[in-house]
Amino acid sequence: MLAHTVRFKQVDVFTSVPFKGNPLAVVFDADALDTNQMRAIAHWTNLSETTFLLKPTDPAADYRVRIFTTHGELPFAGHPTLGTAHALRDSGYQPKQAGKLIQQCGVGLVELEALTGTAGTADSMHDAWAFAAPPARITPLAEDRYAMLSAALRSDAIDFSATPCAVDNGAPWLVVRLDSARDCLALEPDAAALAELVHSVDTHGLAVYAPHDADGPATFEVRCLMAGGGFGVGEDPVTGSANAALAGLLSAQQRRPGMHYTARQGTVPGRAGQVSVRYDDARGKTWIGGPSVTIVDGTFRLP
Repeated sequence: MLAHTVRFKQVDVFTSVPFKGNPLAVVFDADALDTNQMRAIAHWTNLSETTFLLKPTDPAADYRVRIFTTHGELPFAGHPTLGTAHALRDSGYQPKQAGKLIQQCGVGLVELEALTGTAGTADSMHDAWAFAAPPARITPLAEDRYAMLSAALRSDAIDFSATPCAVDNGAPWLVVRLDSARDCLALEPDAAALAELVHSVDTHGLAVYAPHDADGPATFEVRCLMAGGGFGVGEDPVTGSANAALAGLLSAQQRRPGMHYTARQGTVPGRAGQVSVRYDDARGKTWIGGPSVTIVDGTFRLP
């Protein structure tokens, strides 16, 4: 009896250099899989996220995706959105509209645009995509938790003039600004205190950011310190949803560094994530993007 197999790719997101971004498993032709099977596969891949490509139910969408961590399902996540788009194009898929994709997922329809202008050509291996950040709910951190935050980060370099806020765009993060990129990179948080804080504000973790010097490698250094929820515990290499949350908060707090900026993430875990952010006020959108590269290409064997 022949085993049931589906197409499978593992890609590295927010990098053009293998092993320097955030890995993602993508399972194609997943319409026949049920939720329990998807959970089992995501648990087995043991990556932060695994996505499953399905036929869309909305005629406006190019495809539908379900996003699973090792612990459960997410309505939206950034690096899975970009990585899935890359994997789909790398498989030979031609978008309904050249240079654009519409993803259907738990938060609804998410628009994607090609960053490099190669989408829709034969050179899909070099596609780089950006997604339109979903709407977010912003909740300022109560001042009576500021001491808890300082204790959790074990830092006196928090810039409280930029109010720390919980930002939920489908993946909730507490976004916190520090004085400098050096302060951000030097963080050695208290894991127990961090977990208590994250639980108290009902987020997955802290998205900590800080400005680089003018001649630095990016506009901001970003670190995502996780302490629960669907992401587990630890530091996420490169995080699309958190960078989208940061971009939205900068706009809400009137702290944009310009109409376009870059973020570096993953330095401490030994990665080199490259995130591009562009404000598109004419269309009322914020685009979060970066390159991806395919690492593994083959088939997934199912019981």
